[in-house]
Amino acid sequence: MANATNEIRYLTGFGGHFETEAVPGALPKGRNSPQRPAFGLYAEQLSGSAFTAPRHENRRSWLYRMRPTADHRPFKPYSGGPALIAGAAEGPIAPNRLRWDPPSDLPEGTDFVDGLVTMLVNRDPSELTGVSVHLYRANRSMTGRVFIDADGELLIIPQSGTLRIFTEMGRLEVAAGWIALIPRGVRFRVEIDGEARGYVAENQGATFRLPELGPIGSNGLANGRDFETPVAAFEDVDAPCEVIQKYQGALWSTTLDHSPLDVVAWHGNLAPCRYELARFNTIGTVSFDHPDPSIFTVLTSPSETPGRANADFVIFPPRWMVGEDTFRPPWFHRNVMSEAMGLIHGEYDAKAEGFQPGGLSLHNLMSGHGPDVESWKGASAAELKPVKIEGTMAFMVESCWPYRPTQFALERAQQDYDLAWADFPKAQLPK
Repeated sequence: MANATNEIRYLTGFGGHFETEAVPGALPKGRNSPQRPAFGLYAEQLSGSAFTAPRHENRRSWLYRMRPTADHRPFKPYSGGPALIAGAAEGPIAPNRLRWDPPSDLPEGTDFVDGLVTMLVNRDPSELTGVSVHLYRANRSMTGRVFIDADGELLIIPQSGTLRIFTEMGRLEVAAGWIALIPRGVRFRVEIDGEARGYVAENQGATFRLPELGPIGSNGLANGRDFETPVAAFEDVDAPCEVIQKYQGALWSTTLDHSPLDVVAWHGNLAPCRYELARFNTIGTVSFDHPDPSIFTVLTSPSETPGRANADFVIFPPRWMVGEDTFRPPWFHRNVMSEAMGLIHGEYDAKAEGFQPGGLSLHNLMSGHGPDVESWKGASAAELKPVKIEGTMAFMVESCWPYRPTQFALERAQQDYDLAWADFPKAQLPK
């Protein structure tokens, strides 16, 4: 049986301490691990940070579940599907700019796990830093199985279709235009109707959090109150359930005799959540010049170097452009950060063609990039009246670590991407 209601409800706020119970009386008051939890439940702490992390950095939740997660048989290598999760291609990686169309040869008839394919990686999971970028294509629900990622937290970015994600801590419904954040170590199942495609950013470093606002002040960008965390929900199912775990870059499998989505109550500040990208409060210039793209940061994972992110999740949403005497698209630049960009819908304002929704591009550190010739010509000659960019949503997963494509990705990269910057006219200096 499941809990009494199938209604999906949410708690609001990012990083706050929540408490929620699916059965009244299941959540202990004043004690995290009482001698005898209510109803014979088991108290289990899920820690997303070291026990001794500073209080403002500490991420953990207490789960009160029907069986402890320690009850499982040994994991064995997963071989039940295509298993397209892979490490970087071997050998030197050229410093070339790369771009991909939406892959047309992703597996058909697969669920979320078997539909994942790794495109870019940049650190070994054992280092507890770095970020990987995956794509997914799925057209059936996960049945009799759950997924867990021990290597990092998962930022799921649907491009088409809706995902119903049943986690240990409750249910999330995530459509295109939303994102879901699943903490490292949380088990979940993905259900879908029809076909779903999208992206997954796997953050192996410090947990994502809202960026500091600095001189912007107390308001702007993503507001914590717009993030939604599920209320407790559970299922009581005594039937075989496969647990597929990503661990140290590989997939492993074991089978339980019950569903592990059996958390009846929980409290803490480590939990899944969802966020609608349309709620992002975009900041921009109202005079001249083009601000750095850091003003579009939704979530950030810091590195040990202040100001240099292990991973930033940045979006380019609909917005007004009003800057005077300003080149309005992203300018030509080289950067110590490495940029993996995806497109959810519409067109990206710095590329006239060739960048499709569901596609991906890569500009690694110090590679020159910017608008293509047609975008440069149009922006250079435009009459600079206020104009609103509409009908688009692009994003970037930026990292201080250079990305390395997988062999799968290298074999499918566009062959003529460099031509986007061909035929720029030479500047004419006065004689």
